Amino acid sequence: MSQPPAPKPSAPGTLGPPDAAPGPSGSAADGPQAPAPQPGVLLARGVCRLLIDLGFAPVAEFVPARGLRADVFAVGPKGEIWIVECKSGLPDFRSDRKWPGYLAWCDRFFFAVDEAFPEGVLPPEQGLIRADAFGAEILRDPAEPSPLAPARRKALTLKAARVASVRLRMALDPGLPALSEI
Repeated sequence: MSQPPAPKPSAPGTLGPPDAAPGPSGSAADGPQAPAPQPGVLLARGVCRLLIDLGFAPVAEFVPARGLRADVFAVGPKGEIWIVECKSGLPDFRSDRKWPGYLAWCDRFFFAVDEAFPEGVLPPEQGLIRADAFGAEILRDPAEPSPLAPARRKALTLKAARVASVRLRMALDPGLPALSEI
């Protein structure tokens, strides 16, 4: 049995093959069709980096209950649950009527905004994170943590683990048939 030819090495400083055209973000790995990430997605990336540094396991775009989709849902090392809503600007915050519904699904709730966001419009009793695509910092903790009932905490933790596992499996095996999340 003959061996296939060895792949050409990547050009220095790139992740893709030497003949790959760079995508919109400049990385050959993005491919030519990759759309530019939305501002909220970039904020969520920085928030996830912070949460990982704090020992949390974040899951982006998590649905804790019907009608809700948290930008970032995270389980901490002691089982605590945080939800972070990323607001790309004032119009995004003002049009969001669902965020109070998240309070019953976490121990702590935070808004994440960029440095240009007018922080004074955010509810002072909720946590505040300043973020960009590369990192984040907590500027204010929520005024009063509201611990979840043990049964809800267990159900959410199991759901987050299952959702994260399915997403990882689909990323590692793109040939799987499309699955709806758990």
